[in-house]
Amino acid sequence: MSGRTLVAGIGNVFLGDDGFGVETLRALAAHPLPDGVEAVDFGVRGVHLAYQLLDGYDTLVLVDATARGAAPGTLHLIEADGSGPIAPGSAVLDGHDMSPDTVLALLDTLCAGTGATPPRRTLVVGCEPATVEEGIGLSPPVAAAVPRAVRMVLDLLPARPGPVAADTPAN
Repeated sequence: MSGRTLVAGIGNVFLGDDGFGVETLRALAAHPLPDGVEAVDFGVRGVHLAYQLLDGYDTLVLVDATARGAAPGTLHLIEADGSGPIAPGSAVLDGHDMSPDTVLALLDTLCAGTGATPPRRTLVVGCEPATVEEGIGLSPPVAAAVPRAVRMVLDLLPARPGPVAADTPAN
């Protein structure tokens, strides 16, 4: 990846494993990030994410619970192609219930109106949830997936510049 990158944790911590993105961003905060990379916990504030993306990012990495039919705790790396249309009549601006595809559709609308450019590439680091019922805390398999998800996100980021050797003369 090159250019500016936004790593966005999304999800609702009050719905069990839906808090996966938020918890992963919390764990990611313990790691230094390369220049040009921002990591932000957006939680359920999808509208804020769409507006943040107007600042111009080359790459967006969404971190979220993603039900795809695998065993709970399974990680998925998905390259979003933007082909997921919003169903006719759906409420696009429900700020408390915006799925990632709704956010991206809103972003397309905002970019068209402002002349901004959406991210060139969107990746989703998703985790198969065990439960998204009311309750705080991740299920054991999803909690165990958080460190692996942090490693996956770090591996997606541009290489960190190496440390400057102490005996290298400054010119």
